Amino acid sequence: MLYAIVGTDTQNSLEKRLAARPEHLERLETLKAEGRLIIAGPFPAIDSVNPGEAGFTGSLIVAEFDTLAQATSWAEADPYVSAGVYLSTSVKPFKHVLP
Repeated sequence: MLYAIVGTDTQNSLEKRLAARPEHLERLETLKAEGRLIIAGPFPAIDSVNPGEAGFTGSLIVAEFDTLAQATSWAEADPYVSAGVYLSTSVKPFKHVLP
C-alpha cells in the first residue's frame, strides 16, 4: 500500500538539512531502486523552486510499504529526524487516484 510521509521542519533548519541531505537522499534512492518510491521532495519556505536562504518548511514522500507500521518505522529512521531537521513527521495511508 502507499503511504504519505510528511516531515515538518524546525525553524532555521537549512544548515542541518544540507548536512543530512546525502544520507536522506541515499535512503530515497534505495526506495526508488526497489520500485517503491512514487514522489519525494521538499516544501520551499517561499514561492520559489530555489528558496535560497529561506530554506524549506518540510518534505513529502509517497512510497509503498507493506504496513503502516513499516512506513512509520522507516520515517522515524530518516536522517532528517536524527539530525533535528524535522520537528515532527506524520504517516498516513495514501490512495493514488490521478494521474
